[in-house]
Amino acid sequence: MFGEIAVYAFVVVIATGAFLTVFFDPDMAQVTYDGSYVPLRGVPVSRAYESALEISFDVRGGLLVRQIHHWAALIFIAAVCVQLMRMFFTGAFRRPRGANWLVWVTLLMLGMAAGLTGTILPDDMLSGGSLGLIQGVTQSIPVIGTRLTFWLFGGDFPGDNIIPRLYWLHVLLLPAGMAGLLALRRRLVRRHGHSRFAGKADSGRPGRFRAGAVPGRAAAMGPAVALFFATCGVLALLGTVAQVNPIWQYGPYRPGAISAGAVPGWYMGFLDGAVRIMPNWEFGVAGHPLTLAVLVPALLVPGAFFTVLAGYPALERRFTGDRGLHHVLDRPRDAATRTGVGVAGMTFYGLLWAAAANDQIAYHFELSLYAVTWFFRIAVFAGPVLAYGLTRRICLGLTYREEEAKRHGRETGRIVMSPDGGFTEITEPVAAVAAISARPTAATGSDAV
Repeated sequence: MFGEIAVYAFVVVIATGAFLTVFFDPDMAQVTYDGSYVPLRGVPVSRAYESALEISFDVRGGLLVRQIHHWAALIFIAAVCVQLMRMFFTGAFRRPRGANWLVWVTLLMLGMAAGLTGTILPDDMLSGGSLGLIQGVTQSIPVIGTRLTFWLFGGDFPGDNIIPRLYWLHVLLLPAGMAGLLALRRRLVRRHGHSRFAGKADSGRPGRFRAGAVPGRAAAMGPAVALFFATCGVLALLGTVAQVNPIWQYGPYRPGAISAGAVPGWYMGFLDGAVRIMPNWEFGVAGHPLTLAVLVPALLVPGAFFTVLAGYPALERRFTGDRGLHHVLDRPRDAATRTGVGVAGMTFYGLLWAAAANDQIAYHFELSLYAVTWFFRIAVFAGPVLAYGLTRRICLGLTYREEEAKRHGRETGRIVMSPDGGFTEITEPVAAVAAISARPTAATGSDAV
């Protein structure tokens, strides 16, 4: 149901975003704040920041809606990530559901872009930090970086055009793209049905699957409605009791300054960590500076990561030669290599994510920041390799133990003595293990067309 949670969170994002759009003004013109928040009265701020404060303090229910909107965006991205992991480890990306996998990968990228642009819109100090990162990344692109930055910001940084431009991207283009992808995903599910794990009814009948006849094609309306209201209730509870993005504490953005402890959203932490641990490498090529310290961690690493993620189904088909139709899911232990690759990818992402807190780790554990940074530099290469090897060995060990139980039976702990004085242990057959091991791995025969 992770996909359903993502859909419901997206519905909440759209509903709350429509409310906020009525009151938010994406204007970077300078005004003097004279609203309800006393500490900022008389301070020059942008109209965008002033309207965000008005929503928080002067619009009835505005702060609650703002926080529900923010939490729903975070939960949406988290649900998409978990959905992708579920599909990867169970092999749900195989034919005929390869397009469904690409839909979820694209949704993850669009969701991250929507979250980043939404963080920038209030024009607070945290927004300025994100804008500074975008400027640095854009300028690191060889040859065209400077011109691209000038075009993006409409002049000098930060200029007066960036927030209005990102506003239409955030409220119109990105939501429309995600809504279209969710509609496409729904159509693909109706066409191919839901994949499922093997059961007793599947053993011995490997050719009895049809795409339109896969059980569980349409979820019952009752549980779906219950999950929708549960998702809305959890998001409302989080918006009520868990403060998020208190822009009044950050203050308005001032170029050259940044709030202490300012960090991006959790989904962008891997990018921050990659930038922190990358060595300060910069070269000159044909009179142009090549800043690898920003280009590699901020563009090449995430670009390669998402490219491999999107193309993994094709890579697996190429290396395994498996081009059949699959409506039955794998258990992770039965695909040891794939599971190892998945855990290695999670380890790589997690280490970069943790590296974004290298200063906090060094401070709280009284360690050298230099030593912590070097630990992560080594760990991002060694960690995934170790995780792959260990995970694969665990999966192979689990399947070997099941095969042994299938051949010899389960130990009962009862010992009997034979007439000639020997001792043997009584075992019993393991029907469940035998049924699971005999499940089909692909749809075959005329019914699979």
